Amino acid sequence: MANNIVFKGFRASEIEFVNKCENGAKLEFENKYSYNVKYSNNNICIGEFTVELNDKENKEKFRIKAVIQGMFSYNPEVKRELLHVQTFKELFPYARTMISSLTVNAGIPPVIIPNFDIESQSIYKFGKNV
Repeated sequence: MANNIVFKGFRASEIEFVNKCENGAKLEFENKYSYNVKYSNNNICIGEFTVELNDKENKEKFRIKAVIQGMFSYNPEVKRELLHVQTFKELFPYARTMISSLTVNAGIPPVIIPNFDIESQSIYKFGKNV
């Protein structure tokens, strides 16, 4: 994998956080993930991971949406399907840490988004050139 992609860095392009819960409130989360990669002609790609989680009972009570973008250089000889999976696996831990840190710094127990097995998904969306 190290020869297929090189992680260049990441940034959060959007963060939305709503916490209108009382102390000690019990929440049941629902999660939604999306991931897309845009490729350029100079062997650089941008992976964009969007995670949304909210309270199942009341989305207005607790909600987080984060859009995290990662920049990668890649080997153009590798199939894009494989690059898509590899860039997701590289970027996901940063998103997970960001959500956990956000919630801890807001004074609530850390929210840790569950792992997502992108390889088990039957549908991939491949990005257009940047």
